[in-house]
Amino acid sequence: MVISGSTCAGETKMDDVKFTADAMLGKLAKWLRALGYDTWYASSYRKETLTWLLKEGRLLLTRHRKRAETAGRQGMLVRGDRVGEQLAELTRNLELAPPSSAWFTRCLRCNVLLRQADETRAREKVPEYVFYEKVSQIRFCPSCGRHYWPGSHRSRMEAQLKEWGFAAHP
Repeated sequence: MVISGSTCAGETKMDDVKFTADAMLGKLAKWLRALGYDTWYASSYRKETLTWLLKEGRLLLTRHRKRAETAGRQGMLVRGDRVGEQLAELTRNLELAPPSSAWFTRCLRCNVLLRQADETRAREKVPEYVFYEKVSQIRFCPSCGRHYWPGSHRSRMEAQLKEWGFAAHP
């Protein structure tokens, strides 16, 4: 299965895959969101919540062998200790290939798709130099209200993604 932005025959569109990361994979969840993947994460799950998430068609990512076995085909045991190793494992097993146009389209905290920020509101929420230099590139999360823009933090994250083997392509 190829999980990309492409719609070629035999490939799975990015919108078709949804992840649930368990409590041991919070950092991985953040980086999957940075890549644009719909990734549900909570520090703990009640059994009925996890059942509901799996019924929604999500793939459970876990470091807990028994939990992965219980989830069956909807579970994946993640063996890597560090995020880079974990992403490499997912890339090998699921053939992740997110287009760079999907990168940074989700809130890193609450997983909601970001929207273009309203100029008036953005002026109040971001540093003045950001507002004047990047007003058209400011996004916000409609759920938590957090604002995002391409700055040095994002540049470091992009460099890290490239170091992990994710290429910048449309």
